[in-house]
Amino acid sequence: MPDKMPDVDEKLLTSYPTKPLLDKKFRPNAVKSIIQTILNEELSGKQYDAEQSPKMCQFKCILCVLELNYSRYKIIAQVLIGEQRGEGVRMATRCLWDAEADNYATQTFMSDSLFCVAVAYGVYYY
Repeated sequence: MPDKMPDVDEKLLTSYPTKPLLDKKFRPNAVKSIIQTILNEELSGKQYDAEQSPKMCQFKCILCVLELNYSRYKIIAQVLIGEQRGEGVRMATRCLWDAEADNYATQTFMSDSLFCVAVAYGVYYY
């Protein structure tokens, strides 16, 4: 048996990122503006339809946030669309995460026919 390990570059052993770099962190304000643009484009002038509404925005939100190139982040989008009846809605989420690396952005849209609450989560892969 060899006494010595095969040659391994020490840089590779210590270069695994355990925290995102400051300029690569999930930025809620940038994501909020993207989500607001998507909601305005997709929902303005639309009528509430129970069959089509769930499919309207979620996939597009994820794709547009992915274009920001947050490396090593899992992007999760939750979009709630409902019929506007003049009633209140309360939405809550709970997350177990690293407050230094993970974050979220939320945005709402309302029209005469429907309301929408969209949340995008950026969870860092360790």
